[in-house]
Amino acid sequence: MLEIYNSLSKKKEVFKPIDEKNIRMYVCGMTVYDYCHVGHARALIVFDIVYRHLISIYGKEAVTYVRNHTDIDDRIIKRANENGEPFNHLTERFIKALDEDADALGILRPNIEPRATEYIEQIINITQTLVDKGFAYPAANGDVYYSVKKFAEYGKLSGRNLEDERAGARVEIGEEKEDPMDFVLWKASKPDEPKWDSPWGEGRPGWHIECSAMCSHNLGDHFDIHGGGADLKFPHHENEIAQSEAASGVNLANYWIHNGHVMVDEDKMSKSLGNFFTIRDVLALYPAEVIRYFVLMSHYRSPLNYSDENLNHAKAALTRLYTALRDAQISDVAPSDYSKRFDEAMNDDFNTAEGLAVLFDLAKAVNRAKDESDSSTANQLASELKALGLRLGILQNDPGTFLRGESKEGDMSDAEVDALIQERLTARAEKNWARADEIRDQLKAANIILEDGKDGTSWKRG
Repeated sequence: MLEIYNSLSKKKEVFKPIDEKNIRMYVCGMTVYDYCHVGHARALIVFDIVYRHLISIYGKEAVTYVRNHTDIDDRIIKRANENGEPFNHLTERFIKALDEDADALGILRPNIEPRATEYIEQIINITQTLVDKGFAYPAANGDVYYSVKKFAEYGKLSGRNLEDERAGARVEIGEEKEDPMDFVLWKASKPDEPKWDSPWGEGRPGWHIECSAMCSHNLGDHFDIHGGGADLKFPHHENEIAQSEAASGVNLANYWIHNGHVMVDEDKMSKSLGNFFTIRDVLALYPAEVIRYFVLMSHYRSPLNYSDENLNHAKAALTRLYTALRDAQISDVAPSDYSKRFDEAMNDDFNTAEGLAVLFDLAKAVNRAKDESDSSTANQLASELKALGLRLGILQNDPGTFLRGESKEGDMSDAEVDALIQERLTARAEKNWARADEIRDQLKAANIILEDGKDGTSWKRG
């Protein structure tokens, strides 16, 4: 029985789908004006795990996962103007880069990946509905604002008190809000900005209304799960709830899931602070699976501290798991108590840290069976280990390839290493110990570590 911590109720709840044959999940994606950083990688991986687990329970055909692209906002316009390029050229380039990063991290593609600019008609329709219902008002400057005080439940997700928030809010120059807490649904066009026709004049959508339009169009007014990073809880998700529920008259989502921040020296990793590492930066230093494992080591709601030490720990842990899989004959296998324990961990609010602990217990059992020369049991347990690894998006590479490590520019190629190892084996068979030692020293100088065992010689990069 799956239990999810619901940010809306502030407690863990049994997941009860609206329709078991039509599970629907919407996750706020990236604003595509730059390369994604490790904080974004965490969100991608966390909701990939949620998606995989829902599929394991209900089946792939029963789950619809929508993750959007925000392809129009102030930052995008500013960056495009600085570059002297059309905004859609900029966003297209970074959507492609995001897809490349996500593929490298083993992220399953969502069923639907809508872009905000494809939903202008829906955005205008929701905005008009809110105006007609008295929840929004056109201002003299051409903007359309949402009147927060009209929505009695404002603050129910974040727990923020409207009066406290109002005390610290202010109206920026050029805004014509009736209340400092009101937020924009439609922005009047300015020079050198993209614009679309609307009942209120030429303009473009505000950020919050974009997601309301995309999720309602693709999943309906009421669906199962809405997710995103903890930083989106307020004001973005709070505003989404206010505008969507005021327009439709029904609750937007039953369960709200928020992943914790990635921290660097006790500060949240963010572009605004300049303390971020792009996914591409880290992929140049570590295999993609190591980054994925690093994210899985902590519960998704907990802060995650980014450091080389933690990434190296993830690499060492993966090495131990892959060592258990090395030389195993993988086949289909009936689930055992290990699978039951793994399911229990994942059903406990997607507890990947506990799930990994089960994988390590399983790897120890594989190694014990190998030590006892019980190849049948070792192969059976290794098959289960690989199958459970798939549920987390790990352990699907060839063990020998992973354990060898990735070569860098200037390194000896795999083929060259294999050829020297074969030459060494021939020299040892001919009792040419001097040549065999010479090759070992040559490989050692190239940072190649040899491991001689009863099944032959394996190697890895140091």
